[in-house]
Amino acid sequence: MSATASALLLVGTGLLVLALGWGTRLPPRAPVPDAEGYLTRWQRLHDGYDPRPNPWLRGWLLLAFRCARPLARRGVRPDVVTLGTIWLALAVFVPAQAGGRWPILAGWLLVASGLGDTMDGAVAALTDTATRWGYVLDSAVDRVNDVIYLVAVWSVGAPAWLAVTTGALFSMMEYLRVRASNAGAGDVVAVTVGERATRVICCAVALVFGGLFTAYSGRIATLVMALLGALSLVALAQVIMAARRLLADRPYPG
Repeated sequence: MSATASALLLVGTGLLVLALGWGTRLPPRAPVPDAEGYLTRWQRLHDGYDPRPNPWLRGWLLLAFRCARPLARRGVRPDVVTLGTIWLALAVFVPAQAGGRWPILAGWLLVASGLGDTMDGAVAALTDTATRWGYVLDSAVDRVNDVIYLVAVWSVGAPAWLAVTTGALFSMMEYLRVRASNAGAGDVVAVTVGERATRVICCAVALVFGGLFTAYSGRIATLVMALLGALSLVALAQVIMAARRLLADRPYPG
């Protein structure tokens, strides 16, 4: 498929997502809360974990809050925002493969997709419409987008083996977090150095700087992917240690 055809397909799909979002609005509800109210609702939805003491997490959540609040006021459904992140992630490929300076645009599209992943949860919290299905859908879309981000960085020069290794490391970290949560360690288990925001930023940096320094795009992509792999390995260790600490003395429910 040509770049023009890919771009037209993405534009058409994006219009469908927008039509779905504005055509199936939520019924009127209570006023949308302020930032403090949003953080309180986020804490309630994440097994009581308080994001306020962590400046990195709090800043990322407040950024999502500012972007999500207009959508929440318009009654946009959280699932529509979730599906929109896949569209943005796929849109990354069009400028990433165009060469020249176009990967800069790809990097910013990737950031928008990663921010949208947090925005869907913010919309759900602000509109008080969080559901178990939305939680499952969001997790599934996260994993799909993670793969797309890695492929995008690979397409501008990162080695395939390094991308696969990095993906395996942070996928194992997310898997162990889910299993530990199911075993009673809480929803978050541990905030690590390799959270999804870190993955989004690293992949976006590889694309943006690859577009700025086109002669070194392959080296930049490789270096950033190696850094992300190292952070993912540390994050995996953090989750393992936290899960062991939280679950070591708890008997198996069977």
